[in-house]
Amino acid sequence: MANAAEQMARNVNFASFGKAKDLQNRILFTLVILVLYRLGTYIPIPGLDPEQYRSLFASQSNGILGSMNLFAGGAVQRMGVFALNVMPYITASIIIQMMTSASPTLEKLKKEGEAGRKQINQYTRYLTLAFALVQSFAIAGGLSAVRIEGIAPWFFILTGVVTLTGGTMLLMWMGEQITARGIGNGISLIIFAGIVAELPKAIFNLITQARTTSVNIVFVLAIAVMVIALVVFIVFMERSQRRLLIQYPKRQQSHGFAQGQRSFLPLKINTSGVIPPIFASALLMLPMTAIGFLGGTAADAGGSGILGFLATHFSPGSWTYIITQAGLIIFFCYFYTSIMFNPEETADNLRKYGGFIPGIRPGSNTAAYIDYVLTRLTTIGSLYLVFVCILPELLRRYFPEIPFYIGGTSLLIVVSVTMDTVTQIQSHLIAHQYEGMIKKSKLGGRKK
Repeated sequence: MANAAEQMARNVNFASFGKAKDLQNRILFTLVILVLYRLGTYIPIPGLDPEQYRSLFASQSNGILGSMNLFAGGAVQRMGVFALNVMPYITASIIIQMMTSASPTLEKLKKEGEAGRKQINQYTRYLTLAFALVQSFAIAGGLSAVRIEGIAPWFFILTGVVTLTGGTMLLMWMGEQITARGIGNGISLIIFAGIVAELPKAIFNLITQARTTSVNIVFVLAIAVMVIALVVFIVFMERSQRRLLIQYPKRQQSHGFAQGQRSFLPLKINTSGVIPPIFASALLMLPMTAIGFLGGTAADAGGSGILGFLATHFSPGSWTYIITQAGLIIFFCYFYTSIMFNPEETADNLRKYGGFIPGIRPGSNTAAYIDYVLTRLTTIGSLYLVFVCILPELLRRYFPEIPFYIGGTSLLIVVSVTMDTVTQIQSHLIAHQYEGMIKKSKLGGRKK
């Protein structure tokens, strides 16, 4: 039997949406920020020769630049001010979260509540600035060969560093504003907007090449069917959960004993969400950044030495890239799940309120059982993420004639962010309905 919240969720419609003015303002604010983000991807960095850079990008579009361009919403192809996107922020978040688990000082800050969280966020911003400076210097140094004639190299690098770093910091601020005043997670929505904006163009290019070249149209249709099947599979896995039965004993009240209650502790198969693939992608982009930092563009790195090794073994489609990506996804699944869910804390809260899992003793035994179940679920979830993210890379490796595949990470982000945003909108509508019911009950009481 559906509970009250589920019954109310079924009654959510456009009429209730029209009355929720706060929700409308939040959605409008989110859309305005995302439109401003899209405009920023079309503003190029100063001093860049567009013709020379277009030729450079065309020679590298099937490699790491193509992957970065999809995440950045086409800003890399145009080398816009938002070309770095939020990848420095994601990299900084990885480092801070690892240090939070290892450093007693940061762990203490995390337990201090809102004040500690703000301080950790401030550390993340500082580290984001440092990563953005390093990566923008590497990119500007690599692009100095395609600058407009007459501009000094040092001046081009200086303006490039300032522009790209400023764009990243502005995007980070936009994401925080969406999270606080809009709908959904701001950073995830920015990545989502960039991917969705590039999908129609990429699909059109794929269909055009299939019609004008020897690419088999049946094979293209098979890819489309595979993408649809992956979307269904992702939705199924993201909604799947293991429910642990929680039993609460009878409680004594003034008129007797209240009946013991039952509830469920839901454990998602993929507790970590889209964070592991995003973290893995951010780290795998660092070798190409190192190429620019050590010696120019990726096109110049085809020789021997460390640049040649990075360009050969860490380009999308190579076995080193695929195996490293799979290992990073599995690692971050376990790592982020351990941060998001603490079995000992959950078992302690159940014991305080008198709840217990039937057949399991409260306390340490309950924590061990929850940890056992969570570990098995995380194993399934990590294998699911590896399958979704690695399958397009294998297709890229064995069928290079197809110019575009929707990456598993991109598809996962699009589906997961869409589901999360719709859930948050529904939660706001349900809360608005509850507020309306409370106001009506108060007015009815006053009339009586």
